[in-house]
Amino acid sequence: MTERRANPAVRVRLLEGAARLLAEEGPSALTLRRVATEADTSTMAVYTHFGSMADLADAVVAEGFARLAALLVEVPATDDAIAELAGLGRAYLVHARQNPHLYAVMFGTASLGSYRPRTADERERGRYTFDEIVDAARRAVEQGRLRPAEPRAIASQLWTAMHGYVMLDVGGYFGDDGVEHVLVPMFASLLSGLGADRDAALASIGTLAAPDTP
Repeated sequence: MTERRANPAVRVRLLEGAARLLAEEGPSALTLRRVATEADTSTMAVYTHFGSMADLADAVVAEGFARLAALLVEVPATDDAIAELAGLGRAYLVHARQNPHLYAVMFGTASLGSYRPRTADERERGRYTFDEIVDAARRAVEQGRLRPAEPRAIASQLWTAMHGYVMLDVGGYFGDDGVEHVLVPMFASLLSGLGADRDAALASIGTLAAPDTP
């Protein structure tokens, strides 16, 4: 089969196939033939949709952050910024569970080998998603829910803790009750350390343990 015209469905299959290969077998598996086979298409399709294997690897990372961003923007800004931070954390978890291979490539769990970002701009890819957390942290300070501090520093701590939990969650280490018994208490403790009233924080972050979390 020859693929000479761009096709959105084929593009997605190529991205997800490349992400699986990187996450499960490493960068040495990212060959033209293997990617085409994973996507059930022709080798020509890789060039049609991406131009080169390096461009494909770069697009895998961009796709992962685009999917994360789509979930983050669905979290509404409200007069309870702590609930908003919890909602952003939940969106982060949902994204990782829905897209484990993309998630592994986005954050370096899966090695990109020679395809790894080389320039400063490439290494900053996806930082725009972090800005959503920074904005929510800023509102939490403005609302008096957290003690005055630089919002980016607050967001960095929350993101780091969330990333650590998600890595173990996706790896299957916590089971079905991990969100309730690990993530929620951890989030509340961290917020308390940042100046939040613990009981009020727990009331606000109930969304983390929502029953429809995938």
